[in-house]
Order: sequence, then structure tokens, then C-alpha cells
Amino acid sequence: MTERKTLNLRDTSDAEAPALKKRGRGWEISDKRLDALHDRAREMKRHASEAHKALAERFSKADLGKYTFKRFAVVGSAIVDFNCHNLGMAIVIDEEGDDPALNRRRDKSLDAVGVKVMHLAATDILENMDDVLKRITAGMRLRIADKGEARRRHEAENPRQTRPRYDRAGNGPPRNDRGGKR
Repeated sequence: MTERKTLNLRDTSDAEAPALKKRGRGWEISDKRLDALHDRAREMKRHASEAHKALAERFSKADLGKYTFKRFAVVGSAIVDFNCHNLGMAIVIDEEGDDPALNRRRDKSLDAVGVKVMHLAATDILENMDDVLKRITAGMRLRIADKGEARRRHEAENPRQTRPRYDRAGNGPPRNDRGGKR
């Protein structure tokens, strides 16, 4: 007769847990660097440009549903003018005197983690606000479509993963009546 196999678990009492990344949301940024970035972002909020103030005012009045843009957001080791975390979209206002090499490096690092960057000229914001808002809306629609496509592709590639029990309205899946009554 063969021996029955049993499940054996490793003893984890002496194992060390992995260190938690307390700050920087997993970006592995030192506390000192992250504090400096937040201080810089706070200072930028206090001394915002006219184009930034105008766009921030329009965002505050707009009803964007669950999508909100945070001003002077720290994303990784970069500070962007506006960031929508739900969409993975950042808006950068190009002012006169910006360093193009630094901007390219920031955009490349944000793109590597899935944050798409939209550049807007400060003069366009001050002169053609309606056109700028149309561009932002079009960019938001593209990101929503990209996220939906990625979700559908993931579900198609991983069909055995569980589905949510309830939809957004709180309705569950249809129940099977065991008594045969409906």
C-alpha cells in the first residue's frame, strides 16, 4: 500500500518579513528626497503661474466625475502640474525657460510606469482655454479607452480569475433556486 501524501508548510517563525516601503508609494525614494519634493511642490502651489491658476480654476468648476486632477502632484521623483491618478495621466504646462532635456527625462520615467504625459503651452491656456479643455477631454477619453482595452485583454488572457460577486448597483449574480420555484 502506498503512503498518503500530506501538505507540509514551512516554519515561518524565524523568517524575516520583507521591509515595507513606508514612503514614496513603492518608488524607493529616500525620505529626505521625498520630503524635499513635497516641500518643492508646496512652494510651487504658493507661487503658481497665471496659466496654472487659470487651468486649476477651470478644473475646480468642472464636473469630471470620478476623475480629479491634483495640482503640483509628486509622482515618483517628479513633480507634474496636474495628475489624475485614476487615469494614469499627467498634465505639464510648458513655460518659457523650461529645460527640455529635463522634461524629456521626466516624461520617459513617467511613461515607463504607465503615466501618460500631456504637454500644454502656457500661452495656449491663457489665450484659447476652450481648445485646451477639448484637448484634455480628448486625452482623457483616450486613456479611458486604453484602460478598458487593457482590462478586457487581461480578462481574456486570465479567464479563471474570479469575477466580482456584485456589480456597481449592488446586484448579485442570479441565484439558482433549489426548490424549483421562481
